Amino acid sequence: MPKSPTAPATAPDTVWPARGRHLGPDAEDTVRHRLRELMSSAVIQDHTEFEGSLDGVPHRAFEARWLVADDVVVRARLNIGAPDEKDGFQDWVLVAEADRSWEPDWPSPATVFWPEDAEVPWDHDAVGQLRFRELNPLPSEDRALRRLLKECARHSWAVHVVVHEAMTPDARGLRPLAPLLPPSLRHRIVEHRAAPEQFQVVNWALYDLGARVPRGGAVVLPSAPAAPGVGDDSFAVRTVFLDGSEPVELIETVCRYAREPRPLPEGAGQALSDLRAQWHLTTMEEELAAARTQLASYAEALDAMTKSRDLYREAAELAHEALAAYRDTDGALPAPRQEQRKREGFSLRTLTKSLERVRDSAKLLRPAGAEDSRTAGPAEREAAAGDEDATAPAGPNGDASAPAAPDRDTSASPSSSTSADRDRD
Repeated sequence: MPKSPTAPATAPDTVWPARGRHLGPDAEDTVRHRLRELMSSAVIQDHTEFEGSLDGVPHRAFEARWLVADDVVVRARLNIGAPDEKDGFQDWVLVAEADRSWEPDWPSPATVFWPEDAEVPWDHDAVGQLRFRELNPLPSEDRALRRLLKECARHSWAVHVVVHEAMTPDARGLRPLAPLLPPSLRHRIVEHRAAPEQFQVVNWALYDLGARVPRGGAVVLPSAPAAPGVGDDSFAVRTVFLDGSEPVELIETVCRYAREPRPLPEGAGQALSDLRAQWHLTTMEEELAAARTQLASYAEALDAMTKSRDLYREAAELAHEALAAYRDTDGALPAPRQEQRKREGFSLRTLTKSLERVRDSAKLLRPAGAEDSRTAGPAEREAAAGDEDATAPAGPNGDASAPAAPDRDTSASPSSSTSADRDRD
């Protein structure tokens, strides 16, 4: 029977995940320079770098620790992969976790490791090499457009927004959405722009994702696509004015989508586990708390082992007592229960004997000769009758056929028989 697929774990509200691609060279040097700069200005508390491994692939890892809201600790790790042999780009994965729920107004963890300068090409999505902080026009070819939107919805860690231009906008309408969003969302948003003539093509591509963009409006691509043709207008905006004004409704929709509980993207679970289990920048207080927790777990394990040892000792004592009692009886043990049950069980021989006993009793109760006369033939009956006539005693006149005298009563008392003999004399 096929097993149902396991549901992916929901992303904790304390976690900020992101994945991107650095298109230029010297990604590690760029991160080192940025961390030293923030360390010298006391923006972060500490940082380190080391050789790590993610999904069995070696990479360069950077860790940083800082405070937000004055007392909330944020721990973050950036993993940078090896340069691509063909194009030279480097993929990166960034996971940050706070001590409480993440607030959109907190600084973006991406700006802790990467500079905010737009000239450094670190802010590209790993899917399609789309840029986070800029506008991304959709491909003009229909199949490429459909393929791109599917890849973004299913494999990207970013939030993708598709905006349809009702008419060709001017310079004011080409203002990106990212700078208007809260700081924590600016480097997790990819904005797509569909030309006025691409309205039908875009909705044809969104059909399989269960989404639809209104004419002159916008829609947020769902991270878990619905069934084909099943529309969901929860994160759609009917009208977006591309006249330079602030799109309040679109910003509110994107923020609401970002607050929704969603499953962890593929690969984010492993990165989060490594961040928690292999954290290097611990303070003395954290090390002391970890030691106390470990000591408590050791105490519980020792207590469980002690109880188990006592149970084994008690069982051994009972076994020795039973062995001593057996030796005192010289090994005389009662018969096994299995043999007793066998003797008390059904016996065909006992039943046969009972039936034979019943048959013998029936023969004793039957009159003598009844069975022989019933089973004998006619000739045998005549021969038996002739034999009886020949052996019969003669009567007083010598007639053999005369009836015999009646038998004397043998049950008479001795005194009466004696008187008869005396009279005869």
